[in-house]
Amino acid sequence: MSERRDLVAELAAKQAVTEQLHAYCRGLDRMDRALADRVWHPGGTADYGPGYRGSASGFLDFVWEFHAGYDCHSHIVSNILIDVDSASATAASESYVAVWLRTAAVDGLVTDQFHRGRYLDRWSSREGLWAIEHRIYVGDLLHEAQHTASPVSEYSAPSGR
Repeated sequence: MSERRDLVAELAAKQAVTEQLHAYCRGLDRMDRALADRVWHPGGTADYGPGYRGSASGFLDFVWEFHAGYDCHSHIVSNILIDVDSASATAASESYVAVWLRTAAVDGLVTDQFHRGRYLDRWSSREGLWAIEHRIYVGDLLHEAQHTASPVSEYSAPSGR
C-alpha cells in the first residue's frame, strides 16, 4: 500500500508542476501578473542568460515591460519531463517553450517574434504549493518577421479567465 501511496503522491506532484507551467503561460498571455507571480516561491530566481539574471519578481518586472510593447502574446509549453524527489518535496523539470509575440500594426505592418527554448526549473513544495525555486531559460531559436497585418479571426476566443 505504501508503494501505491508514493506513486499517487509522485503523480500528484507532477500534475501540480505541469499546471503551474501552464498557469505561467496563461499569466503572461493574459498579462495577469498575480497568476504569473505565484509560479515562483518568494525569493525564487531566474536566469535568462545575458538578458536577465536575478530575482523572479525582478524578472517579471522586466518581462512585463517587454510584453507591454506587444499587441498579442502566446506561450506554449510541451515535452514536459519532471523528476520528483518525494522525500525532500523537490523536483526538477525540463519543458520546451514556444513564444509568439506580435506588435500592433504600424502603417499596415506587424512584426512577429518567434522564440523557442527550454525551461530548466527547480521546484519545491511549501505548505502544499509547488513553485519554482530557480529557472534557467535556454534559448534555442529566435526568428523575427515583418508582414502585412491581417485581421483577427471573427472566431477568436474571448480573453476571459
